Amino acid sequence: MRKIYDFLGKVEIFLAQIFLVSIVILVFTAGISRTLKNPIRWANPLASFLFAWTAFLATDIAFRRDKLMTIDFFVNKLPEKVKAIIRIINYIIITGFLIFLIRFGIEAAYDMRFRAYEGIYGFSYSWVTISVPFGSFLLLFTTIYKIIDEIKSLRRRK
Repeated sequence: MRKIYDFLGKVEIFLAQIFLVSIVILVFTAGISRTLKNPIRWANPLASFLFAWTAFLATDIAFRRDKLMTIDFFVNKLPEKVKAIIRIINYIIITGFLIFLIRFGIEAAYDMRFRAYEGIYGFSYSWVTISVPFGSFLLLFTTIYKIIDEIKSLRRRK
């Protein structure tokens, strides 16, 4: 299972890099074309679509690497065992929130299935909205692994 998790992390990094480069190219090209009085109407909406997906992929990448912002001034003064328990409690709270996002994100994506995405004819807004439950699922997967790792480290400390 760990191999699948690690492979998924590599795919996330690859996709996030491709999406980010695509966003820069699209926005730059759209700006140049507007300056030349020949705008590409679908470039900015497509960049916004890619941004939604990139945001969730990048969030999971940062979470996997423990690079998200934390406020741990007081927690750092506690013993290691207590810190691990606090992290587990935080991960459980995060798990509940992610389950909420998955459930309501799927519902929102379903509700948006007939709404056309601005500037891109025939492209459903559901493709943007589905980034919320998909990204939340990736984050949930990471959170579960973090809970398992914390429990294993607590058992080793005994």
